[in-house]
Amino acid sequence: MKRDLAMSFSRVTEGAALAGYKWLGRGDKNAADGAAVEVMRSLLNKTEISGEIVIGEGEIDDAPMLYIGESVGVGGDAVDIAVDPIEGTRMTAMGQSNALAVLAAGEKGSFLKAPDMYMEKLVVGPGAKGVIDLELPLTENLENIAKALGKTLDTLVVTTLAKPRHDQIIADMQAMGVRVFAVPDGDVAASILTCMPDSEVDVMYCIGGAPEGVVSAAVIRALDGDMHGRLLPRHEVKGDTEENRKHGELELERCAEMGVTAGIVLKMEDMARSDNVVFSATGITKGDLLEGITRQGNIATTETLLIRGRCRTIRRIKSIHYLERKDPEVVGHIL
Repeated sequence: MKRDLAMSFSRVTEGAALAGYKWLGRGDKNAADGAAVEVMRSLLNKTEISGEIVIGEGEIDDAPMLYIGESVGVGGDAVDIAVDPIEGTRMTAMGQSNALAVLAAGEKGSFLKAPDMYMEKLVVGPGAKGVIDLELPLTENLENIAKALGKTLDTLVVTTLAKPRHDQIIADMQAMGVRVFAVPDGDVAASILTCMPDSEVDVMYCIGGAPEGVVSAAVIRALDGDMHGRLLPRHEVKGDTEENRKHGELELERCAEMGVTAGIVLKMEDMARSDNVVFSATGITKGDLLEGITRQGNIATTETLLIRGRCRTIRRIKSIHYLERKDPEVVGHIL
């Protein structure tokens, strides 16, 4: 990919974040997501790429925009794109912290193509690279990670999602003496924090969305961390009801169609096959990773994390936006 595409992608996440911010605290997560999706798609379609959405808003029948397989761009480098226009739609709707607009881009074939289903994820930073194994119990993994980092278990910090499915896992980790930070949503940000030198987070473990897992794998590879994942059908996560099993069986059928296997351990290199990736995330609300948007009248300020994997360059970009000067098709979503 051309080097200057990185800045183009940062403008895409900035636009999506500004669109989501308009719905901050209004209680309508679907409206926030819809606005961010429309602006992200519009800006991607002005970018000099021949892009394909490989991780997006879902299948073509369920998502009118940014669906898996959609072509975007005006022509140029062949690029695979993984997006999450708002990671944390509920957090945006409720005015809570850590909401982001996220995009990862790489050469064709860079990213795992997987259905929108659950994924078990275990993420660590460079200091514990090579010691994780999702085939082992989580408790054993935590012991191995602590040893690799030269830490005792009572100084190890794990971030997970505050979901009922994690209640027993959280209790088991705390019984080991591990400190657990349970956040409502946002495992991409939590994963990145394992690799940031100024963060105290050592491990991210959760069962969350597969799209977020692939995005995380891309940025974790760019930051020289490590990650394992495992695709899980709905009935193995949400309970074996008739409805969940029916949904889960459809997910397994879709896995077979896409050439991926649920239930096996996916290593980072299976999910992100190249380090020639660009990752961009713009904060919507203030969080542990990024500042949120601030706005005075029609002037807004954003902070974006922009990472180029091949040269391992990490940039934090503060931008001031005069909103009425944006493209006409964008202005209506951000003013």
